[in-house]
Amino acid sequence: MSAEDIYLETADKMEKAVAVLEHQLRTVRTGRATPALVDQVRVEYYGAQTPLNQIANIAAPDPQLIVIRPFDPTAAKAIEKAILQSDIGITPANDGKLIRLAIPPLSEERRKQLATQVRNLGEQAKIAVRNIRREANREVGKLEDDSKISEDDAFKAKEDIQELTKDAEDKISKIIEQKSEDIMKV
Repeated sequence: MSAEDIYLETADKMEKAVAVLEHQLRTVRTGRATPALVDQVRVEYYGAQTPLNQIANIAAPDPQLIVIRPFDPTAAKAIEKAILQSDIGITPANDGKLIRLAIPPLSEERRKQLATQVRNLGEQAKIAVRNIRREANREVGKLEDDSKISEDDAFKAKEDIQELTKDAEDKISKIIEQKSEDIMKV
């Protein structure tokens, strides 16, 4: 493995860490209805844990409502049960054909809790990026110790890895700042 291979692998891993954070944040409420709020819900459907979006059509016709229309109306009870068991904190209204999730406005206290949760997720992502950096630097150090690259090349590789780390941390900070602003909007 060369220093360039380590750089490319590190860049890929850091991009994935940022993508994981973005995926995690999609399920955090901002006070607006979005189908992503129910992305993590899995429904017991014919003996298998099935993602909700595979057995129902999910829409947000207005900012305070999510409408779930099961492809199979007999699955409505199972969907309702899965939503109640999830950590969404919203009680579904089931009429047998449609399931409605009324999104209540967030209280100031709940907004602060969610903003703290978002910051914690961001910090975990930054820690993951730093761990990726440490592992990449360790691999560059091994290449230098085994005389596969020069001291100057190792120094340059570590500088490049640090630049990747800074870029990833900046992206994470921007994502967290934007999500926190969305949550705190009334």
